[in-house]
Amino acid sequence: MDLLQKIRTLPTSPGCYLYKNAEGEVIYVGKAKNLRSRVRSYFLEANQRNNQKTGSLMREAVDVDYITVDNEREALALENNLIKQRKPRFNILLRDDKTYPYIKITLTDRHPKVFVTRRLRKDGGAYFGPYFPGNLAHRLVDLIHRSFLIPSCKVDLNRYHPRACLQYYIKRCLGPCVEGLVTPETYKDTIRDVQLFLDGRTDELEKRLTARMAEAAENMQFELAARLRDQLVTVSQMQDKQRIATTDNEDADVFGFHYENQMLAVNLFHMRGGKIVDRRDFFWEDLPDLAGHFGESLNEGEETEAALEPDTRRSAPEIEEDSTSVQQTPVAELGAVFSPAAFFSALLKQLYLDQSYVPRSIYVPVDFPDRVLLADLLSERAHHRIELAAPQRGDKRSLVDLVCQNAKQSYDQRFRVLQPTKKLIADTLQDILNLPETPKRIECFDISHIQGSETVASMVVWEDGVMKKSDYRKFQIKTVSGNDDFASMREVIQRRYKRLLDEKKPFPSVILIDGGLGQLSAAYAALEEIGVTLQPLASIAKKEEIIYVHGQEDEPVVLDRRSPVLHMVQKIRDESHRFAVGYHRKRRQIRDRETELDPIPGVGPRTRQRLIEHFGSIRAIKQTAEQNPDALTAVVNQATAEKIRRYFFPTPAEPETLVQIS
Repeated sequence: MDLLQKIRTLPTSPGCYLYKNAEGEVIYVGKAKNLRSRVRSYFLEANQRNNQKTGSLMREAVDVDYITVDNEREALALENNLIKQRKPRFNILLRDDKTYPYIKITLTDRHPKVFVTRRLRKDGGAYFGPYFPGNLAHRLVDLIHRSFLIPSCKVDLNRYHPRACLQYYIKRCLGPCVEGLVTPETYKDTIRDVQLFLDGRTDELEKRLTARMAEAAENMQFELAARLRDQLVTVSQMQDKQRIATTDNEDADVFGFHYENQMLAVNLFHMRGGKIVDRRDFFWEDLPDLAGHFGESLNEGEETEAALEPDTRRSAPEIEEDSTSVQQTPVAELGAVFSPAAFFSALLKQLYLDQSYVPRSIYVPVDFPDRVLLADLLSERAHHRIELAAPQRGDKRSLVDLVCQNAKQSYDQRFRVLQPTKKLIADTLQDILNLPETPKRIECFDISHIQGSETVASMVVWEDGVMKKSDYRKFQIKTVSGNDDFASMREVIQRRYKRLLDEKKPFPSVILIDGGLGQLSAAYAALEEIGVTLQPLASIAKKEEIIYVHGQEDEPVVLDRRSPVLHMVQKIRDESHRFAVGYHRKRRQIRDRETELDPIPGVGPRTRQRLIEHFGSIRAIKQTAEQNPDALTAVVNQATAEKIRRYFFPTPAEPETLVQIS
């Protein structure tokens, strides 16, 4: 059955359709109220002529699949899921899938932990957030660790350990890792306090803390009473830092964009409690491949950009071009390729449909076809009304214009300057690695050897945006024999940071490992052996260029290949590899010089050096001694040349001489 015949069999119910190419790959996903009418409209000559992306799609499509649903809302949600799963190249794809952090309490553990995460799961844990800006979650968790003494390490608390780490002895942890240091009831009460703190139920928390403080004082447990008093002070003084105030006290997300030369920058401002607390940037550099998202057309009479979706209202054989569309927002050089309406229709679905938290108001610079339908679906999921609007005048429009101005600046920074500042790169690295503060110093390690021989390690240092060569270090692997990268990494990490501990020197912001999960686990095991459990640790795998962060190995960081942050991490990794390989080659040369030529009588250090410089390697000297021994006389005399030949290639008649020489 050819494509046209198959389309005639499509149902007229709502659903999603999936166009496929000759290789069976899904190249476009769309939704429709009427599947047959929508899919058939792609074949209208006027639609293909007026929209080059529609024409490109139909020249490549050879098959179409469909999924029917009960209503448009279900179709909207299904379309979003299919786009994220299949990643069709004719759809606009949200490559930056970063989410803002949450604070998680692992309530299902015997001794729950509190830490920052970016992924919500149905695992029985308690999640609080999201937090804006991103480092607010880290500041709160650090406050919880210091004030409530919840463990901040990554030690397994579902079993007991023989001894506590340093955090317990400096009174920064209750010590649930060792049996008998804290009772289960006390730890449970502390976790309950943390939940009340994160829930914002400060009145109830203050009452609990006050009662327990009085009880501790009556029992003459003055140290405990002092700790509870400090917690009370912390709770009463805790205030959110905000930056820019607006007229209305509301939670809202505000979008703005700037498009030029087939490149797009989008800014998203997060307003919480009527104040702008953070911003987020999105960039698309290859819009010719992405701009062909075909959002559904608006109803007649609504104003929008010329949508890229074929117009299903044109069902007659003779079709006139629609000249009634009005451009809502001035956009430079939009032409017929980029449609802000279609773009924001796709972007907002991917951003919000899978999120557990959606602000009550979302403001966009242009109206788009699915705005009302998407607002209804989000309201239904959030159990309260979500306003999704494209304001045309007043304070809200001014706010949108402000975000558009910032998008223009982001565009200039990314596409005109093309070199983000060192601070911007460091801030982004902090975000993707989930670090509590902006990284100042990175120490990167690599192992180098050939089949387990002459194994060495290197450490290179990135500090304040540049490589600091004066702090580079080389390591000879001493305790590992054979080809064992994991054990070698474990040795060098333990040696390096045990020395820093002994000398009481500061640790780097991040330890970066050249390798995958195996090397990362080996490095953490080495740190754990010396009692270091809070050190940020990451690795970057070759070829895939995936960044793994210890503690969230199941959530690897995959950056865009053009990302300046990825380029910086690759630069550090490559420098570590270069330094390790260079040191390995030097060690191999020393080995060759020491073991191959030393036993030959008459060949001293200077002669050995001249031979290697002249012939290039021990292997070349051997070949010369075998094939043309007289060539050795270019460096040594005839007698020494004969000794070299006889050493490498002794004759059967000279066994005693061989023993004597060796």
